[in-house]
Amino acid sequence: MSDSPSTVVLCGASGYIGGYLRRHYRERDIQVRTIGRGSSSDATWSDHRSVVEVLDGSDVVVNLAGRSVSCRYNKKNADEIMSSRIQTTAQLGRAIADVENTPRLWVNASTGTIYRDSRDRPMDERSGDMGSGLSVEVARAWERELFDADVAIRKVALRMSIVLGAGGGAINPIIDLARVGLGGTMGDGGQIFSWVHVADVARVLDHLYDNTDLSGPVNVATPFPVTNEEMMQQVRSTLGRNHGLPTPAWLLQFGARVIRTEAELVLKSRWVDPKVLIDSGFEFHYPKLNSALANVASETPRGLLPVALG
Repeated sequence: MSDSPSTVVLCGASGYIGGYLRRHYRERDIQVRTIGRGSSSDATWSDHRSVVEVLDGSDVVVNLAGRSVSCRYNKKNADEIMSSRIQTTAQLGRAIADVENTPRLWVNASTGTIYRDSRDRPMDERSGDMGSGLSVEVARAWERELFDADVAIRKVALRMSIVLGAGGGAINPIIDLARVGLGGTMGDGGQIFSWVHVADVARVLDHLYDNTDLSGPVNVATPFPVTNEEMMQQVRSTLGRNHGLPTPAWLLQFGARVIRTEAELVLKSRWVDPKVLIDSGFEFHYPKLNSALANVASETPRGLLPVALG
């Protein structure tokens, strides 16, 4: 990198990715300011003036705020998923408009789930087909709120794929399934599993800051996705499990109801192509799943891991 931020504002820093980013920046002596709902944050969403003050003079604002999608998509949860993303993004836009010393870059989380269920070809930022359903509508509204904000600042929507890393996130329930003997194929196993290691998410943010010509939607996924069948096989191999019972789609639908989540999270085929990143010269530290899983396993304790239920 030829340049580094001195101050980063994190919104949604209490989540898995936010916590990792906070450590990533602080280890490099980059000041981190936070915006959240609790008193431990430097500014709270309910106090516009405090948000303005935290943003003033910062270099980058990274907004990860939003209710977890690992829940049943009933009306109450759907409304909270939508409003938690739209309202915080709108509040940021209003606050940035009032800031005297505006940040150079506004990065807002989005999701690779914005694309349709795809097994025929990868979806890049230019030619990808938008999908349908709640998760897609949320993503489209989220990005629209970002890009419609009337502020003179470079904006990037991070269309993130499934984020893997030790200590939490999406990998814990998969590890637990493998450890109890249920780490076989999910559904027919042909759905594409696009993913990215959390360390590369942090490196992507550094890359975006350094490359000032990048803006708009950016897919965050390695260029080497795998099928669900391949993913589960590699998880079992990494954990030293030779066999794993498969889980048919109907059983996943039933189990999702029991743990209050949606089977779509594992059954939808997400084939996300990081064309913008690759074309701009970004190189992934963890391009292949086997190296990412080896890293996760080396930092993961034995036994069943905590999983947040919806």
